[in-house]
Amino acid sequence: MPRKRLTREESRDQTRERLLESGATIIAKKGLTGSSVEDIAAHAGYTRGAFYSNFGSKTDLFIELLKRDHHDIQQGLQAILDAGLPKKDMQAQLSAFYLQAYCGDTSFALWAEARLCALRDPKFRTRLNALLLEKRDTIGYFIEQFCKVMEKTLPVPGQDLAFGTMALIDGVRFFNACMPKELPEENAQAMLAAIFSATFFD
Repeated sequence: MPRKRLTREESRDQTRERLLESGATIIAKKGLTGSSVEDIAAHAGYTRGAFYSNFGSKTDLFIELLKRDHHDIQQGLQAILDAGLPKKDMQAQLSAFYLQAYCGDTSFALWAEARLCALRDPKFRTRLNALLLEKRDTIGYFIEQFCKVMEKTLPVPGQDLAFGTMALIDGVRFFNACMPKELPEENAQAMLAAIFSATFFD
């Protein structure tokens, strides 16, 4: 059976997706500064011109990757909230979700690179801070909603707990990546599960 020919819009979307996948791989490996537009385009099988037809710069592509990761987290949490699960099942789903999010090597590397870029580049910092505040507000909202379902009173505002949750996951992931013998994967996951359970569910 002959392959369906893509429309112009479908072809453009496919090109964009492949460039994003390539960008995630290259930037996670080399960092933003160490990566070039040519690297990203060639890894995806495209030219420099194809890159600039979809993104204004590699920084624009990088920000888009971070936004997508944030959107995936938001969708996952919303799905759990909308499922109407019993409390114990919701607790299990949330723990599994955060552990799954925690395990993403590429995702962690991209956010770690973003923080380094923000320290060095004031313009990038402004863009990242706007995204981080959106991420904080989103996670804070879900913390408040889940605690309502669990009939648990928050000790501090949800937005502050959101910052703490983000920092905790990033910190644990860093030590697991850099000191795997001292903090192996299974220990890191068990620790996060215990902390989340004590903070949000007990």
